Amino acid sequence: MTRILLVDDQKLVRSGFALILSVEPDLEVVGEASDGAEAVRLTRQLRPDIVLMDVQMPVMDGIEATRSIVADDLAKVVILTTFDRDDYVYAGLSAGASGFLLKNADAEHLVEAVRAVADGHALLAPEVTRRVIARMTTGVETVHPGASPAGSPVGRGRRPGDRLESLTPRELEVLGLVGRGLSNAEIAARLFVGEATVKTHLSNVFSKLHLRDRVQAVVLAYEAGLILPGEPADQPPG
Repeated sequence: MTRILLVDDQKLVRSGFALILSVEPDLEVVGEASDGAEAVRLTRQLRPDIVLMDVQMPVMDGIEATRSIVADDLAKVVILTTFDRDDYVYAGLSAGASGFLLKNADAEHLVEAVRAVADGHALLAPEVTRRVIARMTTGVETVHPGASPAGSPVGRGRRPGDRLESLTPRELEVLGLVGRGLSNAEIAARLFVGEATVKTHLSNVFSKLHLRDRVQAVVLAYEAGLILPGEPADQPPG
């Protein structure tokens, strides 16, 4: 059962999402919040698995609330907005969100999105991921000049490539393919192995590099030079 907290300053929006999600046998809406501060408090209290977070709210906005929730490892956050804007996506991922979803998504997409994030997948179309991650890794709009963007997996004072030394050649290959936006099934087909094998490699990558999810894996792939901005998604590694 995946536990969900809904955060939006419009009650009608929360009610609509609750109605869609509550009918699913594997999903449970455990609470609702109308602003970011309440979201942080309820996340600590209710310990949901997923927080669906609006961006523009009173008291505390969704980006700041996301940063607080992720910093304390309380839940995974999916940013919700009515606008398909790079600055919102960038800010949300920099704060540590696991994905981004437009409020006008249909019911089926919403349910699939929640399940995908619960399973550890990044919730962004590959072309959006690449556009925004490329922007993140150039240091644009970084809060602290000279530091990696907030939520970046690269440690201060350490070169990104240094962290990859612990990976086997196959794990490095899998990381590169994740960075290109490929799913587990697509990686399995590319490498001629089973999906279970891909999952094992990916689990090892996450563990060795202390990564939270695929979003951080993509960021690291860019920062370490495995992926170049603008490189075609289907281009083989190397």
